[in-house]
Amino acid sequence: MAGEIQERGLAVRQPSSLSTRSQSLLARLSGETTLGRRPHARPYQAYLFILPGLLLYLVFVLIPIVNTFRYSFYEWTGFSEPTYIGLDNYTNLFRDKDFWTAISHNFFFVIFYTILPILLGLFLTSLLTRQRLRGMVFFRTGLFIPYVMSPVVVGIIWRWLFALDGPINHVLDAVGLSSVARPWLGDFTFAPYATGLVGTWIEYGLCMVIFIAGAQSINEELYDTAIVFGANAWQQFRYVTLPGLRQQILVAFVITFIAAMRLFDLIFVLTSGGGPGKTTLVTSVLLYTEAFNQNHAGYATSMAVVLTVIILVVSVVVTRLQARSEAEELV
Repeated sequence: MAGEIQERGLAVRQPSSLSTRSQSLLARLSGETTLGRRPHARPYQAYLFILPGLLLYLVFVLIPIVNTFRYSFYEWTGFSEPTYIGLDNYTNLFRDKDFWTAISHNFFFVIFYTILPILLGLFLTSLLTRQRLRGMVFFRTGLFIPYVMSPVVVGIIWRWLFALDGPINHVLDAVGLSSVARPWLGDFTFAPYATGLVGTWIEYGLCMVIFIAGAQSINEELYDTAIVFGANAWQQFRYVTLPGLRQQILVAFVITFIAAMRLFDLIFVLTSGGGPGKTTLVTSVLLYTEAFNQNHAGYATSMAVVLTVIILVVSVVVTRLQARSEAEELV
């Protein structure tokens, strides 16, 4: 290659004999590659790398979602030929008292799965990040373990703890509070609270880890400035740590809210699917009962669609409110 090329107003003279590397560099300067394509052109071969994952996502996620929405307009047992019935499933759903009972219980469990874990996670973060403690890694790991445990295992452990002859009632008997002892998961009043506290025990570790990661990114100079102006520990947390963790709190809220609305396995193990009576009945358990026990698969899919819409709406609203508040602060 010989002659001159003009690129961005610069003249580059090409010697008569160039190495392969030099020729490639000059080709890029002139806007062409050795394959005759522009540098910004997308090689379609790259899509082959994501094709296996995309196919798996299509088969096991997208297609089931589309079919769930489609079958919500059919009367279907799961085995029979689907019969189109329009909006009848949704009409019956909104008239179903059990559905509204289950939805109300889901929102009740939001207190234990979302609000309490976030508050507890913030408290632990303030303890584990502003003070140097021995065995910090041990404490963080131990507090996070409940979240990574299988919900079925957690349910079996707490079912034993809450049993009439379990450790909790034995401790109450030992301290002279035998009148308080009861079958906690079989009591109509205390079963929802006992189940909810197990959810708090599971979720607070996740919130704590998210908040600790966020707190480590807060500029230390902000704390130094607060100390100079005489701020105590609570004021440092309120005016420095808490504003710096807004994004992390939003992430924790969305994740734990979804967990509360999708709650199934813990209820299934702890209270045998919503007992006593229907005091711990949640939407996922009701959906399971309708689909696999009553063979109302079409009706169950409409329930799944409504539950998904609720989760999406709440998540989008919370995200938008957070974005709006941040935009107002920048103005």
